[in-house]
Amino acid sequence: MADIDGLDELKKLTDKATYSRLQKDLTAVKNDVAALTEQITDALNAFTGQATKQARRGVKQARSDAEDMMSDMRERGSAAYDAAHDAAYSLEETLEDSITQRPLAAVGLALGLGVLIGMAWRR
Repeated sequence: MADIDGLDELKKLTDKATYSRLQKDLTAVKNDVAALTEQITDALNAFTGQATKQARRGVKQARSDAEDMMSDMRERGSAAYDAAHDAAYSLEETLEDSITQRPLAAVGLALGLGVLIGMAWRR
């Protein structure tokens, strides 16, 4: 309501030509502000779109890196398991050969270890 009173007062104080120019200038300013608002909105939408694309690329890259790392860890784990299995099998064969070659020494060693374990168990 105060704006209308202000416009009426302005109209009274100025002649028709000045008032008409002021209205045209005010309309031009409103149009410029509307155009600027639209440009800013478009720029923000474009920026948001680019940021979203970059974020998606980053997520895809991180997922790919994680999958590669898990695959590498799986391969290393499998290799370590195979090496441990081979070492255990080799140890088993070595023990079997030793027991076959010296059965009395193996029995004596087993008896000695049993006594040691029994003494440690008591404490």
